[in-house]
Amino acid sequence: MAEREQLATRLGFILVSAGCAVGLGNVWRFPYITGRYGGAIFVLFYVIFLMVMGLPIMVCEYSMGRASRRNLAGAMLTLEPAGTKWHIYGYVGVLGNLILMMFYTTVSGWGMAYIYYSAAGRLSGLTPQEVGAFFNSFISNVPEVTIWMALTVVLGFMVCSIGLQAGVERASKVLMSGLFLLLIVLIVRSVTLPGAEKGLAFYLKPDFSKLNWEAVYAAMSQAFFSLSLGIGSMTIFGSYLSKDRALMGESIYVIFFGALSALMSGLVIFPACFAFGVDAGAGPGLIFVTLPNVFNSMVGGRLWGTLFFIFLSFASLTTVIAVFEHLIAFAMDEWKWSRKKASYVGIVVLFIASLPCVLGFGPWSGFHPLGGNTGILDLEDFIVGFNLLPLGSLIFVLFCTLKRGWGWHNFIREANIGIGPKFPETLRGYMTHVLPLAILFIFVMGYYQFFRVG
Repeated sequence: MAEREQLATRLGFILVSAGCAVGLGNVWRFPYITGRYGGAIFVLFYVIFLMVMGLPIMVCEYSMGRASRRNLAGAMLTLEPAGTKWHIYGYVGVLGNLILMMFYTTVSGWGMAYIYYSAAGRLSGLTPQEVGAFFNSFISNVPEVTIWMALTVVLGFMVCSIGLQAGVERASKVLMSGLFLLLIVLIVRSVTLPGAEKGLAFYLKPDFSKLNWEAVYAAMSQAFFSLSLGIGSMTIFGSYLSKDRALMGESIYVIFFGALSALMSGLVIFPACFAFGVDAGAGPGLIFVTLPNVFNSMVGGRLWGTLFFIFLSFASLTTVIAVFEHLIAFAMDEWKWSRKKASYVGIVVLFIASLPCVLGFGPWSGFHPLGGNTGILDLEDFIVGFNLLPLGSLIFVLFCTLKRGWGWHNFIREANIGIGPKFPETLRGYMTHVLPLAILFIFVMGYYQFFRVG
């Protein structure tokens, strides 16, 4: 086997991995789910579940990648006992990365388009109804959305084509640094708005009277999905890690930065929404419909809107680059392609694969695969979010704990190589019995929440 590429610095690894977690799930979904389920009390349980569920699964993924020096499919094939078929899910997980990008690139393109629209003043002076009509008109404009989607695909793969260190690592450092700098600027502006203190109280002061089972489940689900665990996105970066440091500490750093981006996003959105009397729990339209109305109400709103959508695009691009790297690594590992060939073929494949999502808001808008008002984007999100992420994470935990898998002793030995905090061996019972049941519960409840009537 050729010598495995490695990331140049520890900071590079942390920022690249965190960039995979810092995406639309944290910046787009987290705020409106928080607004819907009671603010600070939801945030409290979200952070708890990040640690008790997200952390051990992340250590599993990193361990599999570092031990095998392969992508997810190759990792499971390398580590599985003879005669077992764990590697079948490895190929399914890689396919999951492709399906994720089939709709993620379209939504990322929306964000980049809104940088232009905000800077050009296309949203300025519009009424709330006109802002909503503008968004609906934009997403149904197939040629225009296709261009923005294609720009996302080309940017992501071209960064990866440059190389692991010179492309992926360097771009992630720049994007993550810019992302947090923009967040700080936006937070300062938001919290100094008249009336912002009500939003801060809602977001930071837990109100236990709002605690209910649905809010607890939503926090568990958001923590689980925001880290993009279950399809090998973290496994690939584990394969680029040296043996110098134990994986518990590295995982804590990555989760910290991922959670920090989500929590800081809330500090931008909730004070602003409360200052202008806007419902922060309005739903998925919060970013592209509700927030532009907030910016239109602010002095200098054109500037603040532009900065916000630059921040949103930085967040989405970090995830795009990270997931593209896994797809490229798969082609390099399994098919022996060069990085350049894998990147150029990836541009063509992803562009074609992303077209159904674009068309789903235009000529194919009448296609409702899951009933109701669902579309192609909803179907693709359902396949990944409601199926592959929880089931994949369940498979990883079982693979790392069962004797007929890679096994607990192999997992714990790999996880604890190097300096730094060690993964507690006393958690074997929790990993073997409690965590799988919790993941299975999320899977079942996800189906219930999605298909329940009313």
